[in-house]
Formats: sequence, structure tokens, C-alpha cells
Amino acid sequence: MNDRLRNPVSLEESAFWMPFTANRQFKKAPRMLARAEGMYYYTPEGREVLDGTSGLWCVNAGHCRPKIVAALQRQVAQMDFAPTFQMGHPLAFEFAEKLIGVTPKGFKHVFFTNSGSESVDSALKIALAWHRARGDAGRFRLIGRERGYHGVNFGGISVGGIASNRKHFGPMVGGVDHIRHTHDPLRNTFARGQPQHGAEFADDLERLVSLHDASTIGAVIVEPVAGSTGVLVPPKGYLERLRELCTKHGILLIFDEVITGFGRLGKPFATDYFGVTPDLIVTAKGITNGTVPMGAVFVRDEIFQAFMQGPENSIEFFHGYTYSGHPVACAAAIATLETYADEGLLTRAASLAKHFEDCAHALKGLPHVIDVRNLGLMAGIELAPRPDAPGKRAFEAFVKCFEQGVLIRVTADIIALSPPLIVENPQIDRIFETLSSVLRTLE
Repeated sequence: MNDRLRNPVSLEESAFWMPFTANRQFKKAPRMLARAEGMYYYTPEGREVLDGTSGLWCVNAGHCRPKIVAALQRQVAQMDFAPTFQMGHPLAFEFAEKLIGVTPKGFKHVFFTNSGSESVDSALKIALAWHRARGDAGRFRLIGRERGYHGVNFGGISVGGIASNRKHFGPMVGGVDHIRHTHDPLRNTFARGQPQHGAEFADDLERLVSLHDASTIGAVIVEPVAGSTGVLVPPKGYLERLRELCTKHGILLIFDEVITGFGRLGKPFATDYFGVTPDLIVTAKGITNGTVPMGAVFVRDEIFQAFMQGPENSIEFFHGYTYSGHPVACAAAIATLETYADEGLLTRAASLAKHFEDCAHALKGLPHVIDVRNLGLMAGIELAPRPDAPGKRAFEAFVKCFEQGVLIRVTADIIALSPPLIVENPQIDRIFETLSSVLRTLE
């Protein structure tokens, strides 16, 4: 037997290389979670931790929901895996039909992946291949946005605009450029919901059209609400203007709804909330309530049909993953949709949003708070960075909140909150009361 299995090592010697984590720091002072139920995690010692972040933006229906757990157990005992390359299984087709039942109008087809990162790369490839299928192969260029987050595969970090996710990995995918971000602290600080100013930022796409020519641009990808960079809410009219410009220049518009999808804003998707329809929608996270990795790209019918030409025996799109439409993931996802429907969770955030907003903006005036942004059940609280240690102040807030029984998330000096959609007002109060108390202690 392996000596490491016979004699378990300490965490500091552990083989686990943790993602997006300061490994040495964590392993000296770990924050461990042992089980979960409803709105709460529990530490190995049994201490309760209120989940203010839906796990990682993904556990929209709360933890360990009985219907989802039962579906997983049944499916893994019945059929653990089936390929979807030149083969099929009923659950993939059943789930696709059920999913189309909640997607925005016009999206009639679903391409399954295993994560948001894979969904992004799949959507980018669909966009480029669609132009080629129409005889417009010159449209090879992809446009992202500064401060955008689109996962961590090479396509996603290329169109993404977060420097720390890009700087270590060379020149990225070719033919990519970026429009400016929408953050405008001079005009929009402490805006409630959508900021009043900044619709004109969408016109930055015209700059890239002038630079590259529209005939070379295949797609623009944006998050309707930029989540991982610190909850940047689009200014009023911004998404409408971006849609108008993409249509004008024959460019596909992709919405990355990995975070905003499945009820986060009080509508099933941000597409529904804003009333702006893209050409492709990227999803993951809430699709299975975080229980099993899965993602999907929603495709408008006219895009799908462009691929369905030529000989019937030819593969129309040379792309996919071993686990695309995995039967266990499909079982979990079907049960997740049923749970959402049973409890009205895809629209429940609308009834909680005002209280959530009031609690978030009550932090204005507390030490170090320089901005608060919110929409639906999403909030970003930005702290002034320490001149000698950017990011450290928010990280200290994260640790102290955990110690006081509330899980928050931090990006640089921005605190992000996104509780499960089953949250009640008293739990919202506790999240913000704990955060308020902690903020008062920070240096």
C-alpha cells in the first residue's frame, strides 16, 4: 500500500493543488466544509455557516435538495455512463426538451457541455463555424470586453478581460480584441440596480469595427451582468445598444449567462430580465444546482439550421466532449428544473430583490466602503484597497465572516454576495449584519 495512504499526510503536505487559492496560506489555516443542507454549510466540527454565495454562484435551489439527490441515486444505479457520439440515451433528449421549455423565445436547440468554460469555448466555435457554413469564413475575429470573465479555457481567457487570468499564459487565441468595460465610478457610484449613465460605452464596438472592419468580426461575447469581476451592472440602454450594433454589422451576440441564468435576477435568464435577445446563450452552474458538472449553449433555430445542410450522414459540427449530455448530469438537471418549478425559484428573486438591495446599500458610509452595486440577488461591495496590500482588506473580511458563520466571496477588494434563491429575509438580514459588523473591525 502507498505510504501516503497508510499514513495520511498533513494538509500542508497534501497532494491537492487547489484552484484559484493561495495554497500555502490555506493549508496553514484551512476553512473546511463537511456537509450542507438548505441554506447552510457545516464545518467538520459541526459549526453552521450560512451560504451567502450559492456555493460558487451555482447552488440556486439550496443544498442537498431531496428530489435532486434521489434522481442522482436512481440514475447512477441504472446507467452510469452512455456516449453521445453517434449514440444516444433518452435522458439527454428529454432534458433538452424540458430545458427549451424555460429558455427565452427563439432558442430551440441545446449543445451540452460540462462547465461554463466549455460552454464559452463551444459558443465561440459555433459562432465561427456558423459564419463559415454560410460562406462567410472571413469573419474569424472574436470580441470580448475588459473585465469580462468567461471561464479559464484558452478561448475564455482570450475573450475575457481579467489580467490575472491572462498574464501567465502567453499570447492567447489570435484574432481577439476587447471593448471597454462599463464601470464608471465617477457617475454611477452607489447606483441601485442599473446605472443611469453609460449606454454610450456600447459604441466602443464601432471603434473596433473601424479598426478591423466588420467583415472580419464573427461574434461579441459579454456577461449581461459581469459577475466574477465584482458585479458590474449594465447601464440602462447599454445591452440594447450593443444588440443594435451587432445586428447592424452582421455580428453574432453571445450572452454569457453562467451566473445570471436560472433565476438570479428574478427572471429565468438575464435575456428575459433585460428584454434583449442574443444569438447564443452560454449556461452552466445552476443548470444542475451545482450537484454534477454540466453546461449548455442555447442556440437560435436559424443558427442551428445553417449547419443542417449537406449529406445526412456527414457530421455537421466537429466538436463535443466525452461527457456531453452525461446521463447522471441529465438526471440531476431534470430534477433541478422540477425543483425550480415546484417552488417558483426562477422568479422568486424578484420578490426578495428590494429588501436585498436595501440591506446592501445600508453598508454605504461604513469604513472603507467606496461603492455598492446590485441587481436581483447579486451584490458587489467594493472596498478601498490598502496602498501596500491590494486585496488584503477584502480577504480579511472574507475570513472574519466565515469565522462568524457567513460565507461571502471576494475578488480583489470587492465582496460579492449571491445567496441561494430559497433565502428568506431574516437570512438576508444576517448576511448583511455580519458583513456590517466585520467591516467595522477592518483597518
